[in-house]
Amino acid sequence: MEEYGNQEKGRERDEVFSQSVRAGKRTYFFDVKSTRSEEFYLTITESKRCFNTETNKFYYEKHKIFLYKEDFEKFKEGLDAVIHFVNTGEKPAQVEEPENQNKDRYSDVDFDDLGGHKEPEK
Repeated sequence: MEEYGNQEKGRERDEVFSQSVRAGKRTYFFDVKSTRSEEFYLTITESKRCFNTETNKFYYEKHKIFLYKEDFEKFKEGLDAVIHFVNTGEKPAQVEEPENQNKDRYSDVDFDDLGGHKEPEK
């Protein structure tokens, strides 16, 4: 019984807060989660109901992104800028980032961390 309690406690720590938004055939899930070191991050999941004509059954197609706390403000600024453009047609002034600030920013991504498949080394 104690093992079950520990599992539940772990789940509580992992998922902190959730909000869903229904939009036509799509539902967006905003899930705040916590790492082992109790740092918050956000997962945004788009779930779309689709129909398979071969099996005549519905299924859900899901797409997920992970957004870490240190990137929240830049993400929000980018989202606000594109929403402003869509609503008004006005392009926002470009903010230039210092040279080399984001150079090789993604070169240390290990797709195993994201649950991807890694080919064995030859």
